[in-house]
Amino acid sequence: MTISLEQYTQFVDATASDSSKNYTDFSQRIADLDQKGFSTQRVLNAAIGMSAESGEFMEIIKKIVFQGKEPSEENIHHLKRELGDVLWYIAQACIGLNVSLSDVIQMNFDKLSARYPQGFSINRSEHRPQSDV
Repeated sequence: MTISLEQYTQFVDATASDSSKNYTDFSQRIADLDQKGFSTQRVLNAAIGMSAESGEFMEIIKKIVFQGKEPSEENIHHLKRELGDVLWYIAQACIGLNVSLSDVIQMNFDKLSARYPQGFSINRSEHRPQSDV
């Protein structure tokens, strides 16, 4: 069965949350999160910023790998600056989640050390327990 564009659009609308489609529901959700102490504005800014800055980093990598741009000192410097921008947004997320960057680094270290006790393994990468998020 081939699905039409109209059917797919209806499906997408039906499977989207009310708060993602309706301003009143969205604003109520933001208010609910605020009452729970969740820093929506910080984490949303961080999420959007990390995505945008990661895209800028990736654009430079794409041009170096696929379009013949040289990994010159200038381009490497540009990559480092974009990485700094990603880090700035990560710090914003840490502030919003009330967690230190050191704690995030430790959590990541612990997670990956448990996943790869003898170093990277394709098998362990592709076949992880459900509890390994």
